[in-house]
Amino acid sequence: MVLGWLLFLVMALPSGTMGIKSCMFCELTDSLNCPGILMSCGDDEDCFTGQGTAPGIGSITNKGCVTSSSCGRQEPVTYQGVTYSLTSTCCYGDLCNSAPDPAGSRMVGTPTGLALSVLLLRWL
Repeated sequence: MVLGWLLFLVMALPSGTMGIKSCMFCELTDSLNCPGILMSCGDDEDCFTGQGTAPGIGSITNKGCVTSSSCGRQEPVTYQGVTYSLTSTCCYGDLCNSAPDPAGSRMVGTPTGLALSVLLLRWL
């Protein structure tokens, strides 16, 4: 029973309070769809979304973790033989660079985690 309550408490905490920051990662792409995959960042890193442009050509995007000193910087990157001017915009919450959910909640996954915890408690 104690194990069930501990699991419930861990799942109820926002993941940012557990010392690990998660961000979405997405390679450079010219697609409008950049869903990304989950990645863990270091203590000195923040989540970012990079937007790049090149004259006369569409835009590119990427996501991931970056050191705080790189936030807001504009840097040249080459993608498919074209040099883009990429600006990294940082955000400071857990999974803050993921697409917003319909309700606008910043606690992604918490309702699901709580529901699973309650189900586990009922079986213990």
